[in-house]
Amino acid sequence: MLVLSGVSRRFGEVAALDDISLELGNEQVLCLVGQSGCGKSTLLRAIAGIERLDNGTISIDNTIVSGGDAFVEPEHRRVGFMFQDYALFPHLTVRQNVGFGLHLLSRRHREERVADVLGRIGIEALADRYPHMLSGGEQQRVALARALAPQPRLLLMDEPFSNLDRGLRDRVRQETLSLVRDLRMTAVVVTHDPEEALAIGDMVALMQKGRLVEVGTGARIYDAPWTAYAARFFSRMNVIPAQLNGKFLETPLGRFAAPALEGVPTVLLRPQSIHLSPVGISAWVVERLILGEIEQLLVSVSGMHEPLIIRGTGRHDVRPGDEVFVSVDESKLMIFPQDAAQLGTVTSFNNLEAF
Repeated sequence: MLVLSGVSRRFGEVAALDDISLELGNEQVLCLVGQSGCGKSTLLRAIAGIERLDNGTISIDNTIVSGGDAFVEPEHRRVGFMFQDYALFPHLTVRQNVGFGLHLLSRRHREERVADVLGRIGIEALADRYPHMLSGGEQQRVALARALAPQPRLLLMDEPFSNLDRGLRDRVRQETLSLVRDLRMTAVVVTHDPEEALAIGDMVALMQKGRLVEVGTGARIYDAPWTAYAARFFSRMNVIPAQLNGKFLETPLGRFAAPALEGVPTVLLRPQSIHLSPVGISAWVVERLILGEIEQLLVSVSGMHEPLIIRGTGRHDVRPGDEVFVSVDESKLMIFPQDAAQLGTVTSFNNLEAF
């Protein structure tokens, strides 16, 4: 349904999009994720036709819509766009907002289409209200209805849930994605929230400084990241100092088998992969926090630059200053060449079977 090939866009000296290529299958949901300013919203606007390309091509449903001598205007791409601030017209009712892009239909067909979309989303009761009379969640649903009303072949959503409070955001996100799947839509969703990206996308594309760092399923990117940048973006990580000693890594947490690499590697370990145990590496408790069902411990280990973060659902009767012993699950170590932590370009050596 969507093919990007060598897509680039510059603003002066800044490469907002730098040689991006990816494909999205029909009825799939792709989540673009990354830190603010990484280019994800620019890429969404380029797909919509709001931004023109400097290089590369964009194809939708086997038709080139941007690139070379081709450029299809946004209103002719059959793309629905849902903006972050919803961009509802304040002087129009919900019914009029939803029907705004249907001017080519006859009045009767326009009214039927609007009624159908309002019914699908469950907001018929709001039809004659104005945007200022709606809650944030209701405005989000109206914006979605307006994007769906022209029956687009591709739905684009830019941070669609960021203006909602936490509890409402989770519920509206679930309802929205259920509707998208029920309608068998293909969608591209932009977010800066790692958890949201993993929850939404059939495919997740992580961006950094205008480039794609990794593309894959959420499970693959989380469980077996190719890059240190992806590992640290999607999860809190402990950075473990390490030196190569032949075929082994020497670390403050013990000696571990090393992959074939040169130089000083970057070794990462998730907080849930470290445990208190009767025997192990000696450590001292710095802090204990209860984060709802999760307990977080900070412990100091000789040779570590910073305290280790330990997280789990268990409870430990420890206090700052207590001596404890820690052990790690060696299979959970993530080992990358040194430059991967900064550049995010090198494949992880662990869990290769997951690729």
